[in-house]
Parts: sequence; C-alpha cells; structure tokens
Amino acid sequence: MIYQYLYQLSDTYSVFNVFKYITFRTFLGFFTAFFVVLLLGPYFIHQLRQRQIGQSIRDDGPQSHKKKQGTPTMGGGLILLGTLLPTFLWVDLTNHLVWGVLVTVWGFGLVGYLDDWLKVTKKNSKGLPGKVRLLVEFALSGLVLWWLIEKNAITTVVHFPFFKNFYFDLGYAYILFGMLVIVGAANAVNLTDGLDGLAVVPVMVSVATLGVFSYVAGHSVIAQFLQIPAVSGAGELTVLAGIFVAACLGFLWFNSYPATVFMGDVGSLSLGGVVGTLAVFTKNEILLAVLGGVFVVEALSVIAQVISFKLTGRRVFRMAPIHHHFELGGVTENKIIVRFWIVSLLLAVLSLATLKLR
Repeated sequence: MIYQYLYQLSDTYSVFNVFKYITFRTFLGFFTAFFVVLLLGPYFIHQLRQRQIGQSIRDDGPQSHKKKQGTPTMGGGLILLGTLLPTFLWVDLTNHLVWGVLVTVWGFGLVGYLDDWLKVTKKNSKGLPGKVRLLVEFALSGLVLWWLIEKNAITTVVHFPFFKNFYFDLGYAYILFGMLVIVGAANAVNLTDGLDGLAVVPVMVSVATLGVFSYVAGHSVIAQFLQIPAVSGAGELTVLAGIFVAACLGFLWFNSYPATVFMGDVGSLSLGGVVGTLAVFTKNEILLAVLGGVFVVEALSVIAQVISFKLTGRRVFRMAPIHHHFELGGVTENKIIVRFWIVSLLLAVLSLATLKLR
C-alpha cells in the first residue's frame, strides 16, 4: 500500500515509476519478507521455548520421532507475521482478490492456532475436534467465495488444463466446488507436514508456480495469447505469492533438518489456504491436482488407509501418511524429504508446460 505514495512521486522523480510494476514489487516483497522472518526467527523461537510451546508426538507414530518431543511448534506464526510488513508496503490492498487470500489465510491460521494451543495445553496430539475445524474452514472459504462472486472478482467457470475450449459454468454451485478445493488443499498440506521441511518446500514451489499463473492471468494480452482465462486484478496476487514464498524460505532456515521449530497447524493450514485460494482465484482448480501432487498423494494415502482398515481390517501402508510408510521401510528421513522436493519441482514444471500446451 505504501508503494502507491512512492509511485505518486514519479510525476516529479521518474525513478519512482518502477513502483507501478508488479515484477519490481514482487522482488521487493520477496526480500522484505525473507529478511523479516530471518531477523524475527531467533527471538520468536526463543519465546516459544520460554513458554514451553513444544510439539506433542503421536503415540502411534514412528518411534524415531520421539526425540522430537518438545521441539518448539506453532512456528507457522512466524511465517504469517513475516508477511505483514511486506504486504502493507508492496501490495495493493484495494484489490478484492488480495483480501480474499488474506482473509482465508489468516482465518485458517487462527483455526490452526487454536488446534495447536489445545495440543500444547492438553499435552496431547488431538487438538481441535476435526468436525469443528472442517466446519469453520468450509464456512470461511464459502463466505469468501460468495463475496468475490458477488463483487464479480471471480467467475463460476471451471477450466480444464491441456484443453483450450473445455470449460463449463457451475453457477453458484461453484462455491461448493471452490470450498472443496481450498479446504482440501489446506488439510492435504497439514497431512504432509510430518518431517522436517517436508511440507514447506512443496508449498513454496506450488505458490511460486501459481504466482506465475497469477501474473499471466492478470495480463490480458498474455492471457489471450496463451488462451487461458484472464482474471482482472490477478496480477497483484503475484506480489502476494512472492511474499509468502520468501516467508517460507526464511522459515526453512530454521525448519530444515534437524528442525529447531515446527510450523504446526497454524502454519500448515494457513499455507494450504494460500495454495488453495491462489489456485481457485487464478482458475487453476483442476491443475492443482497435478501441481500439488505431493499433497494429493499424502491425503489419498490417509483416505485409503482408513477405508481399507474399516472395511477389511488390513492396512494398505505400514503407516499413513505415505511419508511414514517409506520411513518405516528403512528410507532415511533426509532422503524422503529431498525426494518429495524433487517430485514437487517436476510437477511444477509439468504444470507450467500447460501454459503452452493449451
């Protein structure tokens, strides 16, 4: 928002003209967020330790994780705090899509905070009841989508990647569809967050990729050339995406193996909300199944495990989510983490390829 005052100076000093460019503000937002998180990190983690806000390890989890008991959690709050200043400085806060992302992210973050707080105070891994958590997430995302549709900020049309003219209008049923995408993404990221740095890098890759899609969708000429749906105002989401990517990168400084802090549900739910909302607002809801393939597989592994055990009494995997299956199979934690990162990068390249294949 502050950039607008700087841009007004361009009438007198031409150098300030750069502030009108989305790419320039994305770079500014990126570096601002990264260094804010990097500088706040040690103090933030120290405060978590002082207040004994430590991770509770599930009893049925891998025994090797017992050593992580008590590691500071709720580090996702550091990511959210790190986005405040750069958002205020470099993002157009009159943009409806920006507010749609921010309301969803901070709302999901609050849900995650309550979940983490209950886990910490009760010293167990249960937290907020699942039905209550899902109800709030669906209600919040539904209200945001309804508001944006009423403001004509987003359409109710669903587009399919790889196909130029394959789309259909869901009408107000799109709200339910969008809710499923956003809430599904948030909880899939939450399930993926089980190893040091495992979730945060795929989130960074997904958000960065969706940032590219935001820029393209918000530029009518490029969107028309690539034959993708143009979304008025979507370009501003590129700046927001850059800020969240940088905040995650700063967090990874402390969360990389062996982690000195975990993001907790306050981090995983809010970051999943970023991924989901960016996909919906840029009309890449279907493509998210490819781009977020790591999250999809993690979620499906849990679903398959639960269904199989209830119907047959047998487990499909040694343990779910699937990263624990590999862990119990003898694959080291570091190797699992890096391989999941590699897969997320490959899926991002494939997703970007759809820009030309349409």
